[in-house]
Amino acid sequence: MATNAIDQTRRMLSLVTYLRERPGARVGDVARAFGITEDELIADLDVLPMCGTSFRGGDLLDIDTDGDRIWWHNPDDVAEPLRLAADEATALLVAARAVATLPGLREGDRQALLRATAKLEAAAGEAAGASARLSVTFESEGGVFADVDRAIAERRRLWLRYYSPARDELTEREVDPIRLFAVGHTYMEAWCRLSEARRTFRLDRVAEIKLLDAPADPPPVELRDLSEGLVQPAAEDPEVSIEVGPGGRWVAEYYPHDSAEDLPDGGLRITLRTPDPTSLRRLALRLGRDGRIVAPQALADSAREAADQALAAYGE
Repeated sequence: MATNAIDQTRRMLSLVTYLRERPGARVGDVARAFGITEDELIADLDVLPMCGTSFRGGDLLDIDTDGDRIWWHNPDDVAEPLRLAADEATALLVAARAVATLPGLREGDRQALLRATAKLEAAAGEAAGASARLSVTFESEGGVFADVDRAIAERRRLWLRYYSPARDELTEREVDPIRLFAVGHTYMEAWCRLSEARRTFRLDRVAEIKLLDAPADPPPVELRDLSEGLVQPAAEDPEVSIEVGPGGRWVAEYYPHDSAEDLPDGGLRITLRTPDPTSLRRLALRLGRDGRIVAPQALADSAREAADQALAAYGE
């Protein structure tokens, strides 16, 4: 069953206490206790080891599982009193104030967060004053995150006007939301009624959103494992070769690829696979003199034509 982000966070906080009191707990027993599937529990356990009492690391939760039982190796270390440096207190206060402004937050959760923030401000002293001069703006403007979160909680359909960069156009569609997740940006996974298929939508590309009265009824789908990133090319996807100069080596860091071969000028020849090669035309335009598509030839010609049209538009 899909849950909203706030419910998942509350569950994971409870999971920490539950596991600390039950060393070697069985995976099946814990999943039943929290009313989730074993796969959902394992997904939570994959995230928990990245949490700890310091933003600098060194005291992270040492939790693992052999598939049958769950072991927490350092519960006593994590239970030590929390001590925050000035920069940690500032970051925590800024984040807490930002979350408290989310329109989709339950009022009880908001009040609890505000009380905790007030206590932290009192303990932080001068750091609290510094944090007051900072603010955070969420990428999903206009309450997009709140509407999606509410739609998931209430199992309601959404209407979207969505910008597709690959086609450079706005489309209107109705979707049945499945889950929210973050991989660099915040995304919604949903069943799209326009394409009759599962689609992923980046929240900062939602131009307009409406919560509909129609119930959401997505077909049963297996949630993808996102531990290796959002884009996970398949072996059967078309192969694309790109050559970049020294200024374009960053492409190998941001795009999953099969190989990256050094070139004499300090650049790279990158081979990657993608289900939609035409989406790489925008990458070619962004690279400019720092890179070019080598193969397939049709894609290289298409990127060159797009560049010529862009230059002609500047001339006009």
